Amino acid sequence: MNSKEIITKVIESKNGIAKVADMVDAGASRQSIKKLYADGYIQRLRQGYYQLAASHDLTDEQIIASVIPKSVVCMESALFYYGYSDFTPRVRTVAIPRATSRKAIDACPVPMKVYYVTENLYEIGKTEITESGVTFATYDRERTICDLFKHRNKIDNETFNKALNAYAKDDNKNLNNLSAYAKKLKVYKKVTEIMEVLLNG
Repeated sequence: MNSKEIITKVIESKNGIAKVADMVDAGASRQSIKKLYADGYIQRLRQGYYQLAASHDLTDEQIIASVIPKSVVCMESALFYYGYSDFTPRVRTVAIPRATSRKAIDACPVPMKVYYVTENLYEIGKTEITESGVTFATYDRERTICDLFKHRNKIDNETFNKALNAYAKDDNKNLNNLSAYAKKLKVYKKVTEIMEVLLNG
């Protein structure tokens, strides 16, 4: 397998974006990477990150997931995916573990609003969804609702109220998970008080 084939395989295996280190580890030389870049076969997204030149249709989520593997779509972006908000976020909102390297965040070319999460809370409600053939991590409905209460001061009233009403009417909601998550995230009292009103009319 020549360097071009190696680089192509590595980029494709990394959901369309790969680091130079990934390519070198797979057997490609730095010189071959520079040549393919100069020839226009690969494109640089940011320093050290490349995609195939033909891949102009990468989504923001695909780019974020490739550059920051531990990122989880949350808050406003998650509300949009679940249909709890009609507003398409201008920046992607993601949660990442607090220990994540800031270099990876700075390297991502997609505008983001980052929520740093402690390790013991990071996995709560984490799941995966697929949009347009791209699979990425997101928090489920219940974690998203709990996060709205946890970060209430960062969400406007209209978005907050609309999301809660949409969740209350959602046939896919899981109230047991909502209760369990709310206790772990220390928003149980607030969640219970408001959701009881919405659910019971």
